[in-house]
Amino acid sequence: MQVSQQIVGQFRRKRLLIASTVAALVIILALAFRFFEEKSRIEQLSHTFASEAIQRFDRMFSPLDVSANNTLGLVGLRCTDVRFPLVEKLATLQTVRVLLLVENDSIYCSSIFGDRTLSFSELYPELAVNNQRMLLTTDNYLLKGSPVLMLWTPKSLDNQSGIVQVINIEMMSNYLLEPALPWVERAIFNVGGKSLEYGTPLIQPAIPSEDEVSYEEASMRYPFSITLFGPSPARLALMALPSQLPLALLLSLLMGYIVWLATANRMSIAWEISYGLSSQEFIVYCQPLINAQTGGCDGIELLLRWHNPRQGWVPPDVFIPMAERQNLIAPLTRFVITEAVSHLPSLPDNPAFHIALNVAASHFHDRAILDDLQHLWWPANPRPQLIVELTERDALPVVDQRVVAHLQKTGVKVAIDDFGTGHSSLSYLKTLSPDVLKIDKIFTASIGTDAINATVTDMVISLAQRLNISVVAEGVETAEQAAYLRERGVDTLQGYYFARPMPLADFPAWLSAHQSDQMT
Repeated sequence: MQVSQQIVGQFRRKRLLIASTVAALVIILALAFRFFEEKSRIEQLSHTFASEAIQRFDRMFSPLDVSANNTLGLVGLRCTDVRFPLVEKLATLQTVRVLLLVENDSIYCSSIFGDRTLSFSELYPELAVNNQRMLLTTDNYLLKGSPVLMLWTPKSLDNQSGIVQVINIEMMSNYLLEPALPWVERAIFNVGGKSLEYGTPLIQPAIPSEDEVSYEEASMRYPFSITLFGPSPARLALMALPSQLPLALLLSLLMGYIVWLATANRMSIAWEISYGLSSQEFIVYCQPLINAQTGGCDGIELLLRWHNPRQGWVPPDVFIPMAERQNLIAPLTRFVITEAVSHLPSLPDNPAFHIALNVAASHFHDRAILDDLQHLWWPANPRPQLIVELTERDALPVVDQRVVAHLQKTGVKVAIDDFGTGHSSLSYLKTLSPDVLKIDKIFTASIGTDAINATVTDMVISLAQRLNISVVAEGVETAEQAAYLRERGVDTLQGYYFARPMPLADFPAWLSAHQSDQMT
């Protein structure tokens, strides 16, 4: 029972290990999924912020383009004639500080200062010479030192005439580039290699700090771009993980519990036995039955052994009771019968040779053992005598006792195995009329050491002889025990003293060697 409990405990520990492993994997995968999902979401938010910022600037510049094109007709006219129209135009453009008219590479008119005479190409070579449409620079005339954006709209192909709109970019950037914390900490407006950062009234290179990452997106319509600086999306996603832990933990516990329930059958001894049968992990052994008087081998008892690659050798007193409780003993018995039939050609072809087969009481229900013998044993036309050994872990109902009687009518001998233990009683001797009584090994072991059990052994032997029932003594391990049992007329001896259980395939070689030893 202790070994049985150990194996059941091993199955439970395996189930717990698998359920715990699955739960751990689920919580890791759930957190990993949430991490990558949050990281992707933050990256997408940054892209969306930059795209929307560019769209806002594009929408701001678009009406300025239209206004400049409509005003190009004023270029070339005298400043005194066009200054008031320029002021009126300026009033409608809230984002523009100054309008400048350029003709023949000369800035000759300002909406604020009136007549001017300034070299356009010397002051703003980027616009006049390099043909840029935008210039980010510093205001040197109106609000000295403040950043401005100059939007150049040429009138002639030689780039010598046109209109310059000086835009209050600091105000616009503060309005259109407000960072979206925490994924965007700094937003920068870039034109021609120069940068203006939100909240900073200086035009200077924007450099990310050590723990910041950058993302840049350019406008498709105008020569500017937006650069964003902020914490790494991975770091922000990692910081958000603790808030996801309760849900991930709940999910992992749920999955672990589902796996625990799902493995209840698969990780059970019943599943192991069924799998062992299909995977040919069971091996049929046999132990010789020795004639107590002649010393010859009168037969064998078929025994089932289980080598489980996952557990090692599982003792019969562990898996047999478990198989009975799980209603799997009948398939195991069928396997033994099938293996015995396959080895019949190598066994003695003699009716005096006995083949003993252990059959649980449950196998007698609904005539199952009769059906199995009809389909598996009799079609092989066996010559050896079949003995069905009834194990006594369960009491045999009256209806199944009739099955025993039917077996005896077909020529099958019936033995009561382990007589004196389990549910055995003297009433079995009357109701079953067995052909053989097998004395349990605990009584054999008491010979010479335990007077009470030895007395019980003598009584069982005497009772069987009075009823003309053959007696087989199990568990004979010493010459003293063998001599004692011979003296009392026991018919057959079985135990390690004569031979240990061996694979059925090895029995012919053992029998040959045993017969040779008898003749010498």
